[in-house]
Amino acid sequence: MEKLKVIIDTDPGVDDTACLTFALFDPNVEVKLLTTVAGNIAVEKCTRNLLHVLNKYGLDYPVAEGAKKALYRESINATFIHQKEGLGGYTPPKFVPRNILKDDAAEMMYKVLSEGDGDIVPILLGPQTNMALLLKRHPDIIKKIPKIYFMGGAPYGVKGFPEHLSFNLTSDPEAFKIVIDSKIPLVMIPSNLGRNQAHYTEDFVYQIRDTNEVGKFLYQMYTKYWEPGYNEKRISTNDTCTFLALTNPELFITDTIDVEVDTEDQPGRTYVTFKKDGQCTIIMNCHRDLFLKEVTRRLKSLDNVKVKP
Repeated sequence: MEKLKVIIDTDPGVDDTACLTFALFDPNVEVKLLTTVAGNIAVEKCTRNLLHVLNKYGLDYPVAEGAKKALYRESINATFIHQKEGLGGYTPPKFVPRNILKDDAAEMMYKVLSEGDGDIVPILLGPQTNMALLLKRHPDIIKKIPKIYFMGGAPYGVKGFPEHLSFNLTSDPEAFKIVIDSKIPLVMIPSNLGRNQAHYTEDFVYQIRDTNEVGKFLYQMYTKYWEPGYNEKRISTNDTCTFLALTNPELFITDTIDVEVDTEDQPGRTYVTFKKDGQCTIIMNCHRDLFLKEVTRRLKSLDNVKVKP
């Protein structure tokens, strides 16, 4: 089977790190580039965390550091849930050797996509600043991007979805507007999905812990990453949902929409219009049992991975 080719733009982040764990070991996926962006924490810490996780897993991928802030705003962060260093209950070293590419994320995205055959899919796990910079600097690259998968947003006014401003889009709504205006086909994984449909229960988190060394590492992060606002302990899987929406679409229920973003009155609020020929595929729900079974399968497949201190 021909491998799926991806660029992963990320702000690690507990859920980003969990997602990367599955993505980087997927034998059917070729990760062409990893890029970091200011989001859950400052971009320098995002890069540090990404490089440390690669070292822990004994992996070597090209890494480019991206935007330090939103296009036109002061950046916000999510340390209230990801903790000060970004990895929840796991404390990374303060400094990691910065073995990163010379050019910034947008320029490296341009290089990698230009050299591809129009079959490399960007997966955006954080604010969309790097992608917006790419499109602003190099609008010709649009023809080389078949589709963009992104985590974030809430379909305002749609029954069954909470009306809230998702962190990723609120962080840089102008960037998302540039992405929408590019007319590139999109796949939207709303923030609600990983919290309310595809979340991990406390018992499932203990199951992860007891699976293997990788599971123990994930569990360390999860000990200080419980989703706030719920009566029971649960772990959000937003970014993992985003990756699996590409590799395992059978796990999800979808519809098609056009999407707009507010950049003025309530920056980051998304409005959707359901249309058969809409620009964007939206993940509406997941087959929860199948989703958890797939996560378990993927984690079990990492039994032989040695996790360095």
